[in-house]
Amino acid sequence: MKRIMYVSTVAKSLPEEEISAISRSSSKNNRKIGVTGILLSAHEFFFQILEGEEVVVDRLLERIRRDPRHRDLMILKAEMGVTERLFPNWSMRTIRLGEANGMILKAVRIMLENITQSHRIIERYTQPSVLQFLTQGLNPLEIPVKKTRKIILFGDMVGFSIMSQKFPVEEVTAVVNAYLDVCCRRIVQHGGEVTKYIGDCVMAHFPPDYADAAIEACLEALDDVRRLRRVAGQCQPMNLLYCGFGLSEGEVIQGNIGSAIKMDYTVLGDTVNLAAQLEALTRTIRRALALSEPVQQNAKGSWPFANVGQFALKRQGELSTVYSLDDPLVTEFKVIEELTREIRE
Repeated sequence: MKRIMYVSTVAKSLPEEEISAISRSSSKNNRKIGVTGILLSAHEFFFQILEGEEVVVDRLLERIRRDPRHRDLMILKAEMGVTERLFPNWSMRTIRLGEANGMILKAVRIMLENITQSHRIIERYTQPSVLQFLTQGLNPLEIPVKKTRKIILFGDMVGFSIMSQKFPVEEVTAVVNAYLDVCCRRIVQHGGEVTKYIGDCVMAHFPPDYADAAIEACLEALDDVRRLRRVAGQCQPMNLLYCGFGLSEGEVIQGNIGSAIKMDYTVLGDTVNLAAQLEALTRTIRRALALSEPVQQNAKGSWPFANVGQFALKRQGELSTVYSLDDPLVTEFKVIEELTREIRE
């Protein structure tokens, strides 16, 4: 069997009668499909434990996700291979933790609300892969390291150092956050996963057959950055925001890397290093996107590829062909020297 614990936010305030109706309906339906559990209602939060056959619980959870009365559903814990139910006699017991339930239940309500808030904050700092393992009932620390193929993306702002020297820290931070926000949104929209932020740099990966999606994510991020510059007006440093992207494809090591104090579930290897080198190369080729040959070869779309030359990237003496795109979003690019002149002017 499978047991899940989740929390969700109530879309709108529900009266006592409607919560009672939800309880009766859930109890009736769960009895038919062999699901047991408990529902705690605490102000704007629903806490629920569901247990039953895995397929049945997953199907029920998906239906709950689509229920317009819920939003921001978050799995707190999932357990697989459950052999004994916690609530064998409750097809769905509902407890309303309101102000009138006494001091003990009030304390429980406050504790649950704080746990939810803390979990949502931690979620913002946690990689999606780790959260996915947790929702599947897996311990991320026990996931073995593996070799796999990925498309690696590196993105970095141009001229961050000079920008941080010339403008107030609040303005520079706003620019960095705006840049990382558009990068993250476009990467996730196209099936990638953001692995980490390194200062003003973003690192992400895509499945190996997502070359077109990775290219599209870069182009849309560049379009968003251009739009930020255009609406900035005289507000520097936003109108000085330019960036470069590097895409490589190949074998990486994926898994838990770190120490007993701090652990990352990340990717590393020559392919990762190559993506970082390609991003740095954008300053040399004066284009906002640099691609390795495997990415160019695996792309199936009608992209206006441009061979920008051969460069010693992986190892000294070994030349690699580098590609870019003949696209205005890519060629509209400024290097640090140009940005420095604009700042001084």
